Amino acid sequence: MNYFTLSNGVKIPGVGLGTFKAENGDECYEAVLAALKAGYRHIDTAMGYGNEESVGRAIKDSGIPREEIFITTKLFPGKPGYNSAKTNLEKALKRLGTNYVDLYLMHWPSNNYSVNLHTWKAFEELYEEGKARAIGVSNFKIHHLEHLLPSVKIKPMINQVELHPFLTQKPLQNFLEKNGILLESYGPFAKGMVFENECLAELAKKYNKSIANIVVRYGIQRNVVMIPKSVTIDRIIKNFDVFDFELSSEDVECIDKLNLGRRLYTDPDNAPFVPMEEIEE
Repeated sequence: MNYFTLSNGVKIPGVGLGTFKAENGDECYEAVLAALKAGYRHIDTAMGYGNEESVGRAIKDSGIPREEIFITTKLFPGKPGYNSAKTNLEKALKRLGTNYVDLYLMHWPSNNYSVNLHTWKAFEELYEEGKARAIGVSNFKIHHLEHLLPSVKIKPMINQVELHPFLTQKPLQNFLEKNGILLESYGPFAKGMVFENECLAELAKKYNKSIANIVVRYGIQRNVVMIPKSVTIDRIIKNFDVFDFELSSEDVECIDKLNLGRRLYTDPDNAPFVPMEEIEE
């Protein structure tokens, strides 16, 4: 297992299981349980996914000590605000069956910078209270962070964003590294587009690995936490087979050249502008 170290010293596994669109119930439960049995120790969920209960049940039934598993959850995208950040985490902890999460993320920025700061104050307090071992943001662009960072007491420790070979996010990573913030990838397989790419297919053949393995390994070597998502048990197991090989620097550069700056998921700049008077104080 590969681990990265957050700015506060907390270790985060470099590969985790994403649970976006994994249905609450048997589908999500079985996927998480299979991942944990395969060696994963990082499970990424969110309040908006509606499957925290299944994640918590699988973690409990795995028999693996809670302290060995890194759990991430995220605040509801449409529920910014100080009180919302606090009350919704309490509800999430009950669904997950734990008294803390390892990482709590603000799922989406508002394009009202004051709302982001107002919400972040609660994240700082939850961190200080031990309800979250680390705190961070998701889908934040550089301009969102430029307005947030000067006013915070505790900087975000991670930023989870869309990142794959066709959207490499190099400028964002450079900015984050200067501020001690780790980069994390969701959607690493670009909605399946990576499986149709000739360069990646050639690299898979060269290393006797799957294209998914090549993409996940590429992220790890860039110091990016990778969150591949699947509910197919065979794929979950195979996606984790990335710790016994290393891409050459030339092959990393080959993947870098696939960058199109192409976003396949929602652009954070299209996030709503939420007036301060519309959020709970």
